Amino acid sequence: MVGSHLDRGPAMRKTTGVASSSNNGSPCGLSLNVAFLLSMVATNLLSLYHLSTRASTAPPLLLPQQQDDQLLRQLTAIRATVSHLNHLRSSTPPPPPPPPELLLYSRLGPLASACSAHPDLLHSFMSYTPFAPCPDDTLSLAEPLLLRGCHPLPRRRCFSLTPPASSEQLPIDPFSPLPDSAVRWPPGAKCSSFSCMPPSLGFDMAHREAARFLRAEGPLDLTVAQLLRLASLSRAGPIRLGLDVGGGTGTLAARLKRAANATVLTTTMDLGAPYSEAAAARGVVPVHAPLQQRFPVGDATMDLVRTGHAVNRWIPEAALEFLWYDADRVLRPRGLLWVDHFWCRRADLAAVYAPMLRRLGYKTVKWAVGDKSTPAAAAAGGKHDEVYLTALLQKP
Repeated sequence: MVGSHLDRGPAMRKTTGVASSSNNGSPCGLSLNVAFLLSMVATNLLSLYHLSTRASTAPPLLLPQQQDDQLLRQLTAIRATVSHLNHLRSSTPPPPPPPPELLLYSRLGPLASACSAHPDLLHSFMSYTPFAPCPDDTLSLAEPLLLRGCHPLPRRRCFSLTPPASSEQLPIDPFSPLPDSAVRWPPGAKCSSFSCMPPSLGFDMAHREAARFLRAEGPLDLTVAQLLRLASLSRAGPIRLGLDVGGGTGTLAARLKRAANATVLTTTMDLGAPYSEAAAARGVVPVHAPLQQRFPVGDATMDLVRTGHAVNRWIPEAALEFLWYDADRVLRPRGLLWVDHFWCRRADLAAVYAPMLRRLGYKTVKWAVGDKSTPAAAAAGGKHDEVYLTALLQKP
């Protein structure tokens, strides 16, 4: 029995195997295969539908002939648009020309624009050895460029020449004699000390400059005390800030600093004399700027603008009127414009310069005209053709 039982094991395993294989052909297995086949067919149908939809919405491909026709139509439309714009432009009247005054002032270009008219000087000025002392060419290149309206950028790769270090102290009193060591005297210059300079140039601090703006020798003179009194009577207010145009060595700035604690900038040009260095040695602020350029201060900031002897008839009329209007720009309301000893021909004063000043529309606080010719020249038969004008005008 045991043997018969053991013999039945393989037969039973075979029977089981047959039954398992026969299950694959059952209706359940067939239905799974059919479902899988249907899902594949459905997926393919959906893909075909999607592709057909994109193809129907894409623009049709143009044949070469159709592309040429489309380009021609576009070019024709562009030509028609350009022609229409040209017609509109030709039918619009041109803008009116600028006033003659603006054409006149166009010759006074903005800062540094005049440099293009003097390329040789500018090229020489900017030709130097980098990282070495700057060339000693202030009088031969820098000042001529400034006088021509060209204010070039500073040399940024060389060391500016300065006076050698000295044990002498700069004076506290601006009317004390200046030490010669405060100035770098150019080699080969006619003068190498302040005592060599003519007193009329403003370097005699202890005598000539110490008396300036303190005493009036005639109607053309205006002292600091008179200026402050007229400013008070005209309701100009206190003089705190000022600009002295062509103020030489800064005597007015030093005097107003002492009398009214005012700060006055002095514009200078170092033409034949060290005006900037002398003014700085006196403790006033020199501004190295040519007369034809815009003043380097803000609008409506100055209580006083004075023009000294450097402002006279030798300045071209266009540049001079530009100077007056720039003075108007920097003056605050009720500020004072002091025209000090402006000289010109008598006929030109009435025909040109007086009307030029009147056009500012300022109130006249003082107006004095006197002969420029000296008694010695008159005794020698000279004509009184030139006059001085001193005017104190107040901005509205």
